[in-house]
Amino acid sequence: MPTPLQLDSLDAAVDFLLQRIPGPLHVGAPLGLGKPHRLLNALYARVEREPARPLHLYTALSLDPPGAGRGLEARFLDPFVRRHFGEDFPRLAYVQALKRDALPAHVVVEEFYLQSGALLGSGQAQRHYASLNYTHVARALAGRGLNAIVQKVAREPEPPPGRAPRLSLSCNTDLTLDAVDALAAAGKPRPLLIAEVDPELPWLDGSAAVDADFFDAVVTPPGPYPKLFGLPRQPVSDADYAIGFHASTLVADGGTLQIGIGALADALCHALALRHRDNAAYRRVLRALGAPAADDPALAPFAEGLYGCSEMLNEGFRRLVEVGVIRRKVVDDEALMRRLADGSADAADRERLEREGEFLHGAFYLGSPEFYRWLRELPAGTRRAIGMKRVGEVNELYGGHEVLERLQRRRARFFNTCMMATALGAAVSDALEDGRVVSGVGGQYNFVAMAHALPDARSVLMLRASRDAGGRTTSNIVWNYGHTTIPRHLRDVYVSEYGIADLRGRNDEDCIAAMAAIADARFQAGLIETAQRHRKLRRDFALPAQAAGNTPARLRAALAPLRRDGTLPDYPLGSDFTEVEQRLVKALAWLKANTATRGGKLRTALRALAPGATADGEAMRRMALDAPRGLGERLQARLLALGLRATA
Repeated sequence: MPTPLQLDSLDAAVDFLLQRIPGPLHVGAPLGLGKPHRLLNALYARVEREPARPLHLYTALSLDPPGAGRGLEARFLDPFVRRHFGEDFPRLAYVQALKRDALPAHVVVEEFYLQSGALLGSGQAQRHYASLNYTHVARALAGRGLNAIVQKVAREPEPPPGRAPRLSLSCNTDLTLDAVDALAAAGKPRPLLIAEVDPELPWLDGSAAVDADFFDAVVTPPGPYPKLFGLPRQPVSDADYAIGFHASTLVADGGTLQIGIGALADALCHALALRHRDNAAYRRVLRALGAPAADDPALAPFAEGLYGCSEMLNEGFRRLVEVGVIRRKVVDDEALMRRLADGSADAADRERLEREGEFLHGAFYLGSPEFYRWLRELPAGTRRAIGMKRVGEVNELYGGHEVLERLQRRRARFFNTCMMATALGAAVSDALEDGRVVSGVGGQYNFVAMAHALPDARSVLMLRASRDAGGRTTSNIVWNYGHTTIPRHLRDVYVSEYGIADLRGRNDEDCIAAMAAIADARFQAGLIETAQRHRKLRRDFALPAQAAGNTPARLRAALAPLRRDGTLPDYPLGSDFTEVEQRLVKALAWLKANTATRGGKLRTALRALAPGATADGEAMRRMALDAPRGLGERLQARLLALGLRATA
């Protein structure tokens, strides 16, 4: 392969792309962090003005910082967004157009995973969403005639003398290599490959690294370089903690762990870390929750540790590596893994495992600025034990090394989240009843299917039992729903804040009973009556007495002492908010909940106007409401003061 063209201008890279591909552009870009925002913006700016050059962009998870909103939300978000993402963060121009349904007719953006909830109102995004399992994307790209791939990469910081620096796919080894191979297998030309070097991107070696000549062109734009997109870490609620701790009891020592992202995953990782480092405190939480496994001897600290194998690496894995939970190593040697499994491995085998083994595999990573800093500063030994893989290697068993992967992925627990579940065991994870897509299936189906294919694995779907929206509380455990992501015949384990429902292999009546037992008590009777009406539940059925205690108030009271003593902190994996902003997050959430209806707005406004104690001066200054001017600002200040007092 010839030496790649070295460029120092984004415009020059666009010129090169347009010269090499004279007709319609079918461009692929990685999901999430590996998307070269500045290069894509330069390409979009050029093509937007040239209707004769159609552009079809294939990608996923086009990350966009939160908008400012209005009122108190804007006062909070504006300074935070500028600080956290940077004043110069390059928002994707095509995303801004999608949100307005303003893409020109000759530009189509097709995504297989959307930033959660961000594009529900975009007709263009909804029409061109592609519902694909993550592992099927490369095949689909080959079928669409992909002719170019653009990707953000890291350059090797210290190559050995005499060798040119390599490039690392770093955060996104997931689809690029698979897509190139899929095109070759289909007998189609190799796509044009353009890399944009980002010095902010952590360098990861091993299977993430490629020679520079893998790419046709490498562009290194001049600085300053914007920050990487950092996901703001969110507070963990009582319900989130309860779900995470219940789920943690399903994890077996010496097993394999896959997790998703968000507050539920954060709570699960905090529970696993606490189980290992302070087992007594861990069991206190389980007892407070009434978990049947609270005294199970199997929930001792991890003696062997876990192997992490997850499509996405995130904040939770960082914590589990740091505390020594993630440490069970594997090697890509079937014979050695077999000897380890049957106990015949000798000292030489174990020395090789320690030297060459890896304890964490992922296909992409995404997290906070602190997570990226951790990756950049990893000790050499830890860095060598983290391997970035193709998504086809991580998310399924059928890539040609099934026996090896079965040996590596023993006692696997695949944890994902869903929005709703039916009483018969189907999951709603990615879209609404009317067909609009909230996010996407991603790898969830892959992991559910793999859990059924592995003899000692389990698929665990976590969900909150209820939700509040528009001043109404509704159940997330429902009888039926117009769209499902995971069919009921693949039902396995569900976890809500009220316990665990093990549905694998059970009949319909038993599934309904188990799901009703982890539902919010306010909705149990309706669920049971519906099941009985449809002849799915016997008429004399009654839930266990303790299920009547499935209420947010009881949960809040049970966890309150553990909140106060620091066992269950608001931000278990660290926070991107300052201390005053953390207080404001609580106050603003309280105000949002208490002003969701017209009556709630009136009642809250009247309370705010009543005389009250002095407000949190630091918080008022942060919101620029310490010296309000005009009626609007004075009302905002009163409301904020009320929210701060209510959540102090």
